[in-house]
Amino acid sequence: MSDHVDVLIVGAGLSGIGAAYRLQTMCKGKTYTILESRHASGGTWDLFRYPGIRSDSDMYTLSYPFKPWTHGNAIADGEDIRRYIHETAHENKIDQHIRYGHRVTRASWSSDDALWTIDATTDDGPVVFTASFLYLCSGYYNYDAGFTPDFPGLEDFEGEVVHPQFWTDDVDYVDKEVVVIGSGATAVTLIPSMADRTKHVTMLQRSPTYITSLPQGDPIASGLRKVLPLGLAHRLTRRKNAAIAVGFYVFSQRFPRLARKFLIGRARRALPDDFDVKHLKPKYNPWDQRLCIVPNGDLWRTIKSGKASIATDHIARFTKTGIDLESGDHLPADLVVTATGLQVVAFGQISVEVDGRKIDSHETYVYKGMMFSGIPNFAWCVGYTNASWTLRADLTSKYVCRFINHMDENGYAFGMPDPAGAEGDSAPLLNLQSGYVQRVAGMLPQQGTTSPWTIRQNWFLDAWDSRRTDFDEAMVWTARERVAAVS
Repeated sequence: MSDHVDVLIVGAGLSGIGAAYRLQTMCKGKTYTILESRHASGGTWDLFRYPGIRSDSDMYTLSYPFKPWTHGNAIADGEDIRRYIHETAHENKIDQHIRYGHRVTRASWSSDDALWTIDATTDDGPVVFTASFLYLCSGYYNYDAGFTPDFPGLEDFEGEVVHPQFWTDDVDYVDKEVVVIGSGATAVTLIPSMADRTKHVTMLQRSPTYITSLPQGDPIASGLRKVLPLGLAHRLTRRKNAAIAVGFYVFSQRFPRLARKFLIGRARRALPDDFDVKHLKPKYNPWDQRLCIVPNGDLWRTIKSGKASIATDHIARFTKTGIDLESGDHLPADLVVTATGLQVVAFGQISVEVDGRKIDSHETYVYKGMMFSGIPNFAWCVGYTNASWTLRADLTSKYVCRFINHMDENGYAFGMPDPAGAEGDSAPLLNLQSGYVQRVAGMLPQQGTTSPWTIRQNWFLDAWDSRRTDFDEAMVWTARERVAAVS
């Protein structure tokens, strides 16, 4: 026996809850279920519990456009974001559609039946669902494992080693020497959050990352809320912040030297005069990797206080008491935090089949940033890399709803992007040089160089196009009558 729904959503995080809201409001009458592998909703914001966990985008763009963010902080703590997601699900009765502890392992499409068959595992054994449309809102990294390099001599280290993805409340760092390996968003969050309780904390980086400070609050947003209706104030703030993010990205792409000079100079001015500027100079151009944000300059203040420092070097090996560096220096450590990145996965690690043929994700081409060549009635929600995840996630969910309505209005049983995909040169799905992306470049789907086979990192252009979507562009449709005849 299996349960059938019109749409099956995988993942009850920020994207999945937003997708459910759009289905309820744009595809009224359609049935849906959300399968969540964990035993709580919230996704990323429920999984990560390390000290200081917070958004790395402003909450006016990371929040839903249909539920204004009213908290005082634009850069929000993980607990506040988790509470916001739970409130949204409860207020709209979305939580009644979530099945927790359901890990999807396989999804098989049958063109004869115009149906997805979805296999999932639970604590009570395997279960099966069927759905007319499958929408993956599970993100693009592995929730079960983070990335940790093979460090020489790690087995000799007598202290504790923990990956931030698996932080627990019993991790003890009070009055201890701490080394945080990494220089990304997780590292720059951890260090100022831990420093006041440690003996000293060192950020050990192989190479620097571009880091900039933003105010934790948004005085313009606060002012708008005082004089305008809440919804209008939220929309205006959202557009303002999106314009800043997209504008600086475009500026960085066109004038990388000026952007580099601006970012390094701004960070340098916030640090002591004797601070070695080599720790602030990445080898790549701005936005070749994600830009890190520190609210109110908390990282810079922590370094100025002497409670934290930065070491730019390579690890020679771990010792009993810490880490030997290739320069010959030694970093003493009681606790090492490996903020060394995530493991990116395609399609939520779900085995996808179409008419008995197993899909190799790398052989597919992304269509309009969400669907994939040769896979019918299927979408994967992937947010922007240069701006808030939700800006693109919400556009994707609204497209999925319009796609479903278009099928109903035209008598289609299913549609899929042209199996031939894009012509000419291809590029990776995620346009970043970050290690966590480059490690899986041969596994992720590809994108082409022309529409509709590209992902543009520009919310304003995507939002404009989403209102003028040509559903027949590079799309293959199958009528209901044809499926009924085969059946």
